[in-house]
Amino acid sequence: MMAKEYRTITDIVGPLVFVEKTEPVGYGELVNIALPDGTVKRGQVLDSSKDMVVVQVFEGTASIDRSSGVTFLGETIKLPVSKEMLGRIFDGSGTPIDGGPQVIPEKRLDITGAAINPWARENPSEPIITGISSIDGLLTLVKGQKLPLFSGSGLPHNEIALQIARQAKVIGKGDEFAVVFAAMGITNEEAQYFIRDFERTGALKRAVVFLNLADDPAVERLITPRLALTAAEYLAYEQEMQVLVILTDMTNYAESLREVGAAREEVPGRRGYPGYTYTDLASIYERAGKIKGKKGSITQIPILSIPGDDWTHPVADLTGYITEGQIAVSRELHRKGIYPPINPLPSLSRLMRLGIGAGMTRDDHRSVEQGLYAAYAEGRDLRGLVAIVGKDALSERDRKFLDFADIFEDKFIRQGKDEDRSFESTLELGWDLLAYLPEAALTRIDRATLEKYHPAYRNKPNGAERGIKKQS
Repeated sequence: MMAKEYRTITDIVGPLVFVEKTEPVGYGELVNIALPDGTVKRGQVLDSSKDMVVVQVFEGTASIDRSSGVTFLGETIKLPVSKEMLGRIFDGSGTPIDGGPQVIPEKRLDITGAAINPWARENPSEPIITGISSIDGLLTLVKGQKLPLFSGSGLPHNEIALQIARQAKVIGKGDEFAVVFAAMGITNEEAQYFIRDFERTGALKRAVVFLNLADDPAVERLITPRLALTAAEYLAYEQEMQVLVILTDMTNYAESLREVGAAREEVPGRRGYPGYTYTDLASIYERAGKIKGKKGSITQIPILSIPGDDWTHPVADLTGYITEGQIAVSRELHRKGIYPPINPLPSLSRLMRLGIGAGMTRDDHRSVEQGLYAAYAEGRDLRGLVAIVGKDALSERDRKFLDFADIFEDKFIRQGKDEDRSFESTLELGWDLLAYLPEAALTRIDRATLEKYHPAYRNKPNGAERGIKKQS
């Protein structure tokens, strides 16, 4: 039966078209809008009531007028999926932009998806190694975790995201690993940078990339992360792969959510964001995890460039409630020229304990993490004291910790953009740094672990002789 065409558009506001006197239509239903010149634009039902249907138009509402014909197609947005998606680059609506052919689908999946039922969730218990010491050693990412990266404008969060996409891997077991990378609201220059980096490093072979540009319609930005997660769910639960999903930038996503909410004349919440922002973000973040009986997993790293570095900003605040920790990108470390400028002190991986230790990483991992964290925190505190009383007023022990903070930033946090550190080298570097401190000061490390791994007990040169020198 031919779909009925309606010419009952009553209003056009921003990306929205209001249509009245329709038969019942479903939420999320696809729409074709035929313009007087014969052009057809695509849309989706955003709201449906007895008297009015609200349609969000993907290509923008320019040239649409009241004489345009609206046809409801009776189906929702579906993504054609197959394993051939690996190595491909798509735009924010799922159309290939790499010059290759359309994907020959094995299935067409609804992009709306659903949060994983808590009863069906399996506890995360295995680490994902990123090759970045500050993450692997102190903020270990675990399969099925949601670990956001909190950044600010002008900080290298996209470079960190690309490095993680290139280097991420699982330990042993021979599981296939894939990365789904979705960028939202980026400039064309950034898009070309992402594409070149994926192609230059060969990371594209195991990746599916979705790129939504800043000049693309705001409503398209709302479906981009859902397309990415649908592709990830197919690879994880039907192809039994371990999938890492990187979403950058969720702040741009939330801005589009606010723009569409304003066009609908909704009552705004905090800072103009819709009152359902928490629910909407949760519908994305909660699609990460492991499912009982399934070999695959989905791990998420959402990236947020927080306006004014304000962690109380609604998007960052709500993300923190839903996810399991955060990785903090530090403007102070960035000013010092340290890359990646990840500050472990305000950072946290709540599931780290589930994925480290004997049989997963190494039995000394927890000791190294606690020792480095405590020593760096004390050294940072002493910097404030030195600003008041001067370095000469410090005891010899305090000077050691003060110097340790500088050494830690220079040797452990700092690494090259293409430097992929093995997990073992990260822990060995941690022990070399701890060897700079008096043994009596390592109170967070038990004696047995100290005697097993500390350089002084392994007939190896101490930290100073292995290239770790006291900094003035």
